[in-house]
Amino acid sequence: MRVMVLVKASSESEAGQMPSQELLAEMGAFNEDLVEAGVMLDGEGLHPSAKGVRVTIPEGDGTPTVTDGPFAEAEELVAGYWIWQVRDMDEALAWAKRIPNPGPGPAGTVELRPVLEAEDFGEALPPELREREEQLRKRLHGDD
Repeated sequence: MRVMVLVKASSESEAGQMPSQELLAEMGAFNEDLVEAGVMLDGEGLHPSAKGVRVTIPEGDGTPTVTDGPFAEAEELVAGYWIWQVRDMDEALAWAKRIPNPGPGPAGTVELRPVLEAEDFGEALPPELREREEQLRKRLHGDD
């Protein structure tokens, strides 16, 4: 199963404060462990929300609205992510418990969410759409 690990923002990350060299080294070592174990598929940090925008897509034929950052409530924002390939949520939790704490401030928070797979959609995803999604995934990953 694939799991998205959402690294929650902090007031420091939203202010654009870069991590210490020590934390960067710890995170680098942790990422190496993930890669060596075949767990990490992708992962990146994100700029603060002040550099982002939100697009609200209305129902029907309305016009989308764009809101410039920054956005309120840093703890509700995402500062980075990983995509992991794991056997189950127990394995994902075991890895998450090893993530270096960004300290020295409040504890860092991550949210683990299983990625929806084609089979999760059941009958709502008919065979022709399932095949189309599979072809698109192969193109995306250069497997065609």
